[in-house]
Amino acid sequence: MRISWSRACTSFVRYLTVFGLAAVATTASSADRAADLVNKSRSDAALQETLVAEGRKAAFFCANCHGDAGISRFTNVPNLAGQHPDYVLTQIEAFLSGARKDEFMQGLMRVLNEREKAAIALMYSSMPVIPATEPGPRAASGGQHFQQLCARCHQTDAHGGKDFPRLAGQQPDYLRLSLKRYLTMSGERFYPPMTAAVAQLGAQNIDAMVEFLSSQP
Repeated sequence: MRISWSRACTSFVRYLTVFGLAAVATTASSADRAADLVNKSRSDAALQETLVAEGRKAAFFCANCHGDAGISRFTNVPNLAGQHPDYVLTQIEAFLSGARKDEFMQGLMRVLNEREKAAIALMYSSMPVIPATEPGPRAASGGQHFQQLCARCHQTDAHGGKDFPRLAGQQPDYLRLSLKRYLTMSGERFYPPMTAAVAQLGAQNIDAMVEFLSSQP
């Protein structure tokens, strides 16, 4: 039986559309279940303790780069200690959806179930933060720029929240690379408000900002 090329293409496109919608629905459903677990743990101390313990086991491979206590082993890899659990979940889903591009991280995120996602998010959020550096000579200037350009979203103490990351105590090379990616619009980072803020900061002030943020508790 001969099948026309146009009909075959139409069928294939229909398949991709249905499959894609199903994948999106599954991802969204999984994200909702993970978020529900995190929310439930806020009023259930026993559940939160259990999930944090499970998170230590689920994140065993993450520790190779992000450290046993959420303090990165590499200056170009972010600390996860002290990040808001909702923000961690959002980033997990961003890797899964492709909104954040990193083949290695995307592969790791695909093996996690919803309970493991919630457990890892809660585990990292429970860990204390250790500043990555001592204040440098340009930290005070960086602090002024931060309050003018960044505090509205990342909070005056740079601790962030559910929608924006904690920047205080973050690894300096990671901060520097992220800021430069927003400045150059290289494709790895795309968020118009951040691009606008970093453009105002300017390349000449990036090191000052990094000195300030990486030294904060």
